[in-house]
Amino acid sequence: VPERTGMRFQYCLNTSTIRPVPLLDKIHFAGKARFRAIELWTDDIDNFLDKGGSITDIRKALDDNGLKVPTIIALHSWLGTSESEHSLALTEARRRMDQAAEIGASGIIASPALEKCDLSRAGEQYRELIDIGINVVVKPAMEFLGFVDSVYTISQAWQIARDADHPEARIVMDPFHILRGGGSLEEILMVPGNRVAIWHWNDVPKTPPINQQTDGDRVMPGDGVGPLRDIEKLITESGYEGYVSLELFNDRWWKENPAKTVKIGMEKMQLFFNPPTD
Repeated sequence: VPERTGMRFQYCLNTSTIRPVPLLDKIHFAGKARFRAIELWTDDIDNFLDKGGSITDIRKALDDNGLKVPTIIALHSWLGTSESEHSLALTEARRRMDQAAEIGASGIIASPALEKCDLSRAGEQYRELIDIGINVVVKPAMEFLGFVDSVYTISQAWQIARDADHPEARIVMDPFHILRGGGSLEEILMVPGNRVAIWHWNDVPKTPPINQQTDGDRVMPGDGVGPLRDIEKLITESGYEGYVSLELFNDRWWKENPAKTVKIGMEKMQLFFNPPTD
C-alpha cells in the first residue's frame, strides 16, 4: 500500500529500466529523480549479496533515498509444474519471500510459465504462494505476460486469482502485456482496483507489429502509439490507488547515462496520473 500523502497515485521505478547499473546505484538514481518507490529484482539482490554486500546495505540505501519497495521480481516455475520440480519451486519461493521480507518489500511478483501448461490447478498453486507469503508478510501477485503461451491476458490472470479463493489474491497490470496479449482494454475493469498489486507503465512503438514485440521494444510513456490515455482513465475508473511503476527493458536506454534515463523517465511519468509531492 503506498504511503499516504494525499495523492492517489505515486511513481515507482522498476530497476529493469536501468538494468546494467549496480544495485545501490539504481537505488540512488531512483531517489535522486524523486521516485517514491522502487521495484527490485531477485537476481540483482543475489548478485549483490554474493559479492559481499548485505541486506543491511540495501535497507540503508532505501531509507537514505526515501524509497518503498512494493514488489520484488520474481517467482518462477510454480505454475504448471508437479512433483519434484514443483517442490523445488516452492522451496525457492520461500527463500525469495524471506529475502523480500528482510529488505522490507510488501509484495513479490509470481510470473507465469513461458510454455502452454495445464491451468486447471493454477488457482490452487497460486494460493500455495499466498499461504507461504502470509508467514513472512509478503504478498505474491499473479502476473500475466503477453508474449508467453500460458497466461497472457488479464482475464486469465484474474481467473487464476479468483480460483485461489483468497482475499489477498491480486494481479499485476501492464499496458505492454495487455496490448501484446491481445485482450481488450475493457478487461481492466474486470478487476477491482484494490485487487491490483501494481501497475507497470510503458508504451509500445509503431513497429514492429504488436504481436511481434518483445520486452526490449518497450518505449517511454508517451513516446509510442499505445492508448495510454484510455488506459489511464480505466485505471482511475477501476478504483486503483497505488504505485505506477516505469518498466522498460530497452537497450537504447540501458546505454544512456542512468541519471539521464531516470530523469527523463520521471518527466515522462509526470505526463500521467498525479505529479509527485515534495
